[in-house]
Amino acid sequence: MKKILCLACLFILACTACSSPRETRSHKPVTPVPFSQVTLDDAFWGPRLQSHKEKTLQVCIDQIENQTGRIRNFENAARGEGQHSGIFFDDSDVYKALEGMAYSLQNHPDPVLEAKCDEWIDKFAAAQQADGYINTYYTLTGLENRWDDMDKHEMYCAGHMIEAAVAYYKVTGKRKLLDVSIRMADHMMSLFGPGKRDWVPGHEEIELALVKLYETTGEAKYLEFARWLLEERGHGHGSKGKSGNPWNPRYYQDQIPVREISDVSGHAVRLMYLACGMADVAAYTGEQDYIDALERLWEDVVLRNMYITGGIGQSRHNEGFTEDYDLPNLTAYCETCASVGMVLWDWRMNQFTGEARYADILERSLYNGALAGISLAGDRFFYVNPLESAGNHHRQAWYGCACCPSQICRFLPSIGNYIYGTAADGIYVNLYMGNTAQMKVGRHALTLTQETEYPWKGAVTLRVGTKAPFATKIRLRIPGWCRQYTLSLNGEAIQPPVEKGYAVLERKWKDGDRISLDLDMPVMLVDADPRVKEDVGKRAVQRGPLVYCLEETDNPEDFDALTVSERTHFEVSYEPELLRGVVSLIASHADRTLKFVPYYAWDNREAGRMKVWIPLD
Repeated sequence: MKKILCLACLFILACTACSSPRETRSHKPVTPVPFSQVTLDDAFWGPRLQSHKEKTLQVCIDQIENQTGRIRNFENAARGEGQHSGIFFDDSDVYKALEGMAYSLQNHPDPVLEAKCDEWIDKFAAAQQADGYINTYYTLTGLENRWDDMDKHEMYCAGHMIEAAVAYYKVTGKRKLLDVSIRMADHMMSLFGPGKRDWVPGHEEIELALVKLYETTGEAKYLEFARWLLEERGHGHGSKGKSGNPWNPRYYQDQIPVREISDVSGHAVRLMYLACGMADVAAYTGEQDYIDALERLWEDVVLRNMYITGGIGQSRHNEGFTEDYDLPNLTAYCETCASVGMVLWDWRMNQFTGEARYADILERSLYNGALAGISLAGDRFFYVNPLESAGNHHRQAWYGCACCPSQICRFLPSIGNYIYGTAADGIYVNLYMGNTAQMKVGRHALTLTQETEYPWKGAVTLRVGTKAPFATKIRLRIPGWCRQYTLSLNGEAIQPPVEKGYAVLERKWKDGDRISLDLDMPVMLVDADPRVKEDVGKRAVQRGPLVYCLEETDNPEDFDALTVSERTHFEVSYEPELLRGVVSLIASHADRTLKFVPYYAWDNREAGRMKVWIPLD
């Protein structure tokens, strides 16, 4: 069965005092259950995590050690001689790969991989200067020029080092890189801050990393420095770099103070990291101005500047935003890093509000925009994710600017973070994946086990494990794309209330309780907002959380002439041998048969044309 649904309808909008920072107590009412407490046993995601361990990590390690000069830069910096190879921010790729290695160790302990991490960390520590500074580009090209150009990514690289250090410390208890990071953070704070030099990081990232450092060390100065960096924006400080390079305030999100933001601007990934940093700081300061600004910004992104895949950033010229409703398909940029950034931001917004609409967009970006960034084999990557291809756009083994491969490397093994949240009055179930999770609600320990064939089928079973009965709420997200569903508890049909997009089950839970949720997954023809000129008279095809596309390899005849209509009939077929197992959609229309496959899986076979938006007959 098909349904006609306006894209805007998929995104239905629901029309404190600060605690001591040293307590690291968050103002967010929802606390995520970390992936370290979630054991994935999922037919869809399990093979991807295995490919990440066996292929993706090895590709990143080989590129960093053998194919590029990234690790050699650290070796040269430690000796104080030799040339710097690559781009000035290449250190960040090594740090992101290490973060992915740390997350993999959490999921799959591996002494060989851990030894490789320790080997890299020794090289990082050796490259650190006596005053705490670490950045191989300036160490090898002239330390006298450091902190001379706000767009040379010094704080960006430092931020990714801090994130990697925190991840590795949490997994292994080893703090060598954490200590290196602390020394770098203290070095930066000796130069910048109230009464010192002004600084606007050209690429945001340090802000959210500093909050992680605060959470790990309990040192409030790192939270305060993160907030100071955010407050530096929008006051004309960004043009003060001594290098004399041009500074475009809109590109760098420096045109107005952050608490006044309401519209998207500039580079998409930078905007995502800015939003994440603002959310993380607000979580501990309780600044409502930040939260209000983030809600305004989110609506502008989602309702006027986001593709149906959850991709963002329309233009390759600025790797970012242009104007509202300008959403070209063939030239869409949709950087993989930006889709990951959307997941990270929506995750934070869900924790602030307990609203399912943020998890809806998280899911959209996860299954479509981000997942398309890596091949099914786990060894090739997209930097750019268009919604149409003339047959000449393909994943690559690596890039000169390799932010996206290293981003996917650290993102995939952390997906368990996004499934559950806990609050004072219960549990939030945000994503549907096969897993077993350990969590606490108040004083009570609880185990939740999910069984599902999602995203191919909408049936989900959750089993409760507890040593003693206790009363709480379990909230199940009803996805925005789902129009009909059924729920049962221990085999009896129930109709619980729905609040903020969640079905709320409240009772005294006992060991062995079983919840069954069945989400209807019809094939939907989706139309865009009529202000999106590129998609007037076209439709996209979606089933469940997945956006589908036509590939020329499945539809070789008259590809440009293919159409759909309101009379198109779709058959749903699981094909275990196709694209490592997918549900394909066979559409019968006008004496033609069309075959649609999930967008995330395109360009994994023969080269050919592709399109998401199909003319309506």
